[in-house]
Amino acid sequence: MKTIKAAVCHAFGAPLTVEDVQLRAPGPGEIEVQLDAVAICHSDISYADGAWGGSLPAVYGHEAAGHITATGEGVTGLDVGDPVVVTLIRACGQCPSCGAGRPTGCETPFDGDHGALKTAQGGKLHQAMACGAFAEAVVVHHSQAVKIPGGMAMDAASLLACGVVTGVGAVVNAAALRAGQDVVVIGAGGVGLNAIQGARLAGARRIVAVDMNEDKLNDARAFGATDGVLATEEKPWRVAKAAMGRGADAVFVTVGAARAYNDAPRYIASGGKVIMVGMPATGDASTYEPASFAAAGQSMVGSKMGDVVIKRDIPWMIDLYAQGRLMLDELISKRWTLDQINEAIADTKSGTARRNVILFR
Repeated sequence: MKTIKAAVCHAFGAPLTVEDVQLRAPGPGEIEVQLDAVAICHSDISYADGAWGGSLPAVYGHEAAGHITATGEGVTGLDVGDPVVVTLIRACGQCPSCGAGRPTGCETPFDGDHGALKTAQGGKLHQAMACGAFAEAVVVHHSQAVKIPGGMAMDAASLLACGVVTGVGAVVNAAALRAGQDVVVIGAGGVGLNAIQGARLAGARRIVAVDMNEDKLNDARAFGATDGVLATEEKPWRVAKAAMGRGADAVFVTVGAARAYNDAPRYIASGGKVIMVGMPATGDASTYEPASFAAAGQSMVGSKMGDVVIKRDIPWMIDLYAQGRLMLDELISKRWTLDQINEAIADTKSGTARRNVILFR
């Protein structure tokens, strides 16, 4: 076991504590990664606030990049020294979902209570989301890592682990958007901006961003939105439809708010679909009229992590970034140290940040 620093959650809703923890060596099929950067995702905050329950104490964080420092038995294609993106997508490769090419739905559970982490005293420490990346290093399954080009900025690379693939993937994978179709993106935060980028890359005709904040609508336009609508309008879907001249072919709900899901069907055209990306708290519910969906041939589609296959999708996104067609650096609002993680979380909660990134070196 080696001793590293990690930000530990001991009580839901309480500040994280940066402390020494123990990290075991990688076992068969695993790799150890010394992290250079980890971004703060709203999912980490929701877990730490207790929105979805879970085991404590825990180390959250799942949007990371670093260099491999050790490999376990049986690992191929990844070597010590390789720069990698580290994701929470842990795929066994054997279950029906993995066999169908859907690793984000892997049916082999991971027991985070018996992961690679222990407290400094050797007690239980939950490795949240199979990652636990609010730490100086992680031990994860090799399926969770993708090699990236040497010299790529690690803060930008870390965003590819979740926010970017979730937003872009929702468009190209879950919605299978075609050129010329119209899109509404509800929520212009980190994931929403990437859904907007995905729609732009896919050739959408109109991309309408909907948000409570005018500054975020300005952000959305910078990332490719053609129109912006304030959600505070009495009936924002009417404003959106006026901008498009019709209903949307796809509406992406990128915020974890039940109210947003209540309103989403109002934006879609006949034959359109709602892509469900944001995750409300456990117990939150939304209400729909199923007859309307049936009569108009509409649908609702869940999209977990953009339905990505990381070894297929992350490399082409990196190539688009290298070409200047995918914006990553512009997504970063501020850079922080691990000791500043609670301030970084508070800044993220304020709703003004695109993505905050913790740098380890």
